[in-house]
Amino acid sequence: MVRFIVWRLVQFPLVLAVIYLITFFLAWVAPGSPFERNDRALDPVALHRIEERMHAQHWYKFLAYYPRQLLLHLDFGDSLSYEEWTVNDILKSALPVSITLGLFAMVIATFAGVGIGTLAAVRRGGPVDWFSLGLSLLGISIPSFVMAAVLLIVFGAKLKWFPLGGWRTPWDMVLPGIALSLLPMAYIARLTRVSMLDVLGNDYVRTARAKGLSRSKVIWKHCLRNAFLPVLSFLGPASAATLTGSFVVEKVFSVPGLGQHFVNSVINRDQTLILGTVMVYSAFVLALNLVVDIGYAVVDPRIDVTK
Repeated sequence: MVRFIVWRLVQFPLVLAVIYLITFFLAWVAPGSPFERNDRALDPVALHRIEERMHAQHWYKFLAYYPRQLLLHLDFGDSLSYEEWTVNDILKSALPVSITLGLFAMVIATFAGVGIGTLAAVRRGGPVDWFSLGLSLLGISIPSFVMAAVLLIVFGAKLKWFPLGGWRTPWDMVLPGIALSLLPMAYIARLTRVSMLDVLGNDYVRTARAKGLSRSKVIWKHCLRNAFLPVLSFLGPASAATLTGSFVVEKVFSVPGLGQHFVNSVINRDQTLILGTVMVYSAFVLALNLVVDIGYAVVDPRIDVTK
């Protein structure tokens, strides 16, 4: 296991380097200059000085300078659109907010999805089963930003049960957390249901019941552990998708997370902020996938992840 973890960690820099190059060329190929906008015209001398300070006179100069700063000093550079903030400052202030919101959404999605999926499998064809099907169709069909707007209008503006936005109290993350959790919750519920139906037909389940174990203990302790493996494989990419999918939801609820900065960086052609955001989220994806692979061995020791 240790050898497997070390080998995966060795692969991380190569994967991140490929992601960096792809993101870099996409950011530089897009037309327009991050230093000039329609609402302001820079003097050519001032423009040259800014490009010289940012090492952005040509794409190859920026490509030669930026990775060296990133590797040696963990410095993502100055933001091209936020004059008083560096990319590191933006990440330090906004990333914890996005992580907190994403983890909160995944906790809701995991516990609710596994619970609903298990009950739907145990009571197949009943009201809970039909409810899980409706929830899955709703979560998969409706985009998170549409659900965010609906929740904001109904529970925020009309009923006034929750705040309309911001990030001041724990109540502020309830509505955006629910909006973000619906899509992964839908997939987790269906995966759990299908996997539980397969596990419930195994011989060891009938043997456990014949030995006198209670029905609830057999389902929640023995069956669910084996049925959870497909859900576990989904949690890694789902967690990463929830973090990245929070961009628009954060914008809807005025959450001061990394989402609004990423949207602004794309609009303003802020290459340094785009690169910093993409690299951070890519590192999260790689780390979460590694955690999922390790979790396989913890949940089911028979699985050899090193093969």
